[in-house]
Amino acid sequence: MIWFFLLVVIALSALAFIGGRGLAVRRADAQTRAGGSKAHSRPAQHGLYALIWVGAPSLLVLILAGVFSGGIAHQALVAGASPEVEQLEPFRREAFFSDAYLVGAGQPSQQIWPAPLAEQLTVQGRRAAEIRTTLSIGTGIAALIAAVLGGLFVFIRIRPDLRARNRVEDWIGVVLFACSAVAVLTTIGIVFSLLWDSLRFFQSVPVAEFLFGTKWSPQIAIRADQVGSSGAFGAVPLFAGTFLIMIIAMCVAAPVGLFSAIYLSEYASRGSRAVVKPVLEILAGVPTVVYGFFAALTVGPALRVFFNSIGDFLIGGPLNDIGLYLSLVQNQMALVAGAVMGIMLIPFVSSLSDDIINSVPQTLRDGSYAMGATKSETVKKVLLPAALPGIAGALLLAMSRAIGETMIVTMAAGLAAKLTLNPLDTVTTVTVQIVTLLTGDQEFNSPKTLAAFGLGLTLFLVTLVLNIVAQRIVQTYREQYD
Repeated sequence: MIWFFLLVVIALSALAFIGGRGLAVRRADAQTRAGGSKAHSRPAQHGLYALIWVGAPSLLVLILAGVFSGGIAHQALVAGASPEVEQLEPFRREAFFSDAYLVGAGQPSQQIWPAPLAEQLTVQGRRAAEIRTTLSIGTGIAALIAAVLGGLFVFIRIRPDLRARNRVEDWIGVVLFACSAVAVLTTIGIVFSLLWDSLRFFQSVPVAEFLFGTKWSPQIAIRADQVGSSGAFGAVPLFAGTFLIMIIAMCVAAPVGLFSAIYLSEYASRGSRAVVKPVLEILAGVPTVVYGFFAALTVGPALRVFFNSIGDFLIGGPLNDIGLYLSLVQNQMALVAGAVMGIMLIPFVSSLSDDIINSVPQTLRDGSYAMGATKSETVKKVLLPAALPGIAGALLLAMSRAIGETMIVTMAAGLAAKLTLNPLDTVTTVTVQIVTLLTGDQEFNSPKTLAAFGLGLTLFLVTLVLNIVAQRIVQTYREQYD
């Protein structure tokens, strides 16, 4: 129903544009024949002004209805509930009304209710459908009334001396400001939600224990006499695993991506570039779960066989202990997750670095060649130093993507929170633990669940510090080479 009224509003807005433009032309011609001055704005700008005054109020009505109609419909449904429904516990009452909405929409109930409530479920479902239909029709009528009133207002104001261009630009400025405000407010909301729930978490777990503890076991028992009644919330193993996998990934992505960019920018022919660059960028469109399958089913077993064979060869010799360890290596390890994640990051580093190197002025290349430098010397001594700020930004973007990756780590590195720098061990990361803590039905009153917000806040602050440091470095080199 709402979509029908939205299409009607769009049609009315289009008609308002056509009518406003035509009216502006007629009134401007009449004023010109009468010896008056020319119109201030073009007819299309008058049409846009009319379109805005017809479309904006009606769209505002539809948006407000979309935001508040659910609450209004629920309150109306609750107000007309029968005594049998009102006597239910709050949780079961809300479940009953949820089923009533489903029944009203023609879907089956998710629960089986006893006989007195089964009949009421049908009645309330019918009422829910009627309430929604009434609200939809009322919303559509209100939107049409707003469109008509806006049209009457704007068609009275259209005349040759109307500064329609300025009015339209003011509206555009308001829209742009609103979009900027949404972005800023969203960021503030994210930070506020992290801070609020993190403070609740740190009221139960000391900050020093969280930041410097070396054991992570957030399982809290229901009763005090159960094993593991008090969890351990030391986040050092999580951040160690996060940075270990990130470092391995960057060791793969940074050189391969940068050398690929140098080849594409300076050495590849036009035909080779037309083939290699699209193939590289295909990697950016592969879902991360596919990389996870590739790591778990191909890379992990291949590396396990490789290290097991080396371990079997070393067993019985002077490196017997190392051989025993390598012979027990499993599929899941930090090296697998980091290597596959590095492959995933190659397109980011390569594509961005290629664009940055191509943006270096050609005069720098010509000057280097004129001094007798070779192509490799020009790349090493001129292009890379000049493009260093942009390359640092590309690497920073890849690092941020590596820190936030979840699926590859879950499938290739495991869930064990170990404080280790051994790439052959199973590790976990902060993002994987956040997903694990918030998976399923959780109660946001226990430190176990609130620990996810503490991890998120800490990761946010660490990433922010890294960005600030990188920005300082970029600014320093940019001032040097500008």
